[in-house]
Amino acid sequence: MGRIRTNKPDPIQSILESTFDGIYQIKSDGTVTFWNNSAERMTNIPADKVIGTNCQNNSIHHLRENGREYFGFDLPLIATLVDGTPREYHAFLVHNDGYRVSILIRTVPLFDPRGKVIGAAEVFTDNKTLIAAFLRARQVEHTVVFDELTKIGSRIHIENKIKIALGDFKATGITFGLLFVDIDHFKDFNDKHGHLTGDKVLKFVANVIKSHLRVSDSCGRWGGDEFLVIVLDIRLDSLRIVAEKLRQVIEQTSIKVDGNTLKVTISIGGCICQAGDTLESLIQRADNLMYVSKQKGGNLVSFP
Repeated sequence: MGRIRTNKPDPIQSILESTFDGIYQIKSDGTVTFWNNSAERMTNIPADKVIGTNCQNNSIHHLRENGREYFGFDLPLIATLVDGTPREYHAFLVHNDGYRVSILIRTVPLFDPRGKVIGAAEVFTDNKTLIAAFLRARQVEHTVVFDELTKIGSRIHIENKIKIALGDFKATGITFGLLFVDIDHFKDFNDKHGHLTGDKVLKFVANVIKSHLRVSDSCGRWGGDEFLVIVLDIRLDSLRIVAEKLRQVIEQTSIKVDGNTLKVTISIGGCICQAGDTLESLIQRADNLMYVSKQKGGNLVSFP
């Protein structure tokens, strides 16, 4: 394929040939000396059509994101050759069949033992691979951070938010409140109207909670029909007002499902963080107070 072959394999060249990224190298006069297998694969341009040619006058065409081609000293590889500065940029390579390949390019200078620039190399990565990896990471992140059904915070997310708030409380003394919210008689919604209706009730409650919080506050689905709400920098009397507001809005709002008007109520337990609190102790205290509301018939808020 136009590469120099010897009886003794070069381990460095073997590594460069096997890497997933495209790599090509030029001498100080711009002559291409290396074009690896991945570069061939990504462009369908064989090495024997590239090696020995000048990088400014061959079949390798770099396009800017606006479609204009790089020429002369505008070509980042040539600029790196001239000033010895590495570069990174997004561009397009023109495939041998004429279409564009979106790539991330990194250029690096090559030095002799005395520190003189004697060439430059370009490493390019297919952006489809980067984008796919990014989307997979975002999907995993979204799954961890958000509850799939209600689109508010997940259990992991709200746990982390409480840990952060506890850390801030220990460092600064600024208190925060925690509300434990449970939907009253949720099992009856599922048994009488089906799980799809139950899901609509969960979404309804989640939306009400989310829409009545400040930007600095957080909420998440703890599990089943339970939700946790973190209200930052607040006193107990103000936290009670927040909880009562949530209870009233849900009580006074009905939802329609298949022609039926359904009334939903919630029970809430609330407390303020205290010295020595842990994630578990704080949640347990709010949970216990929520059950006080349940035992009194529900549709109630309870505080210490």
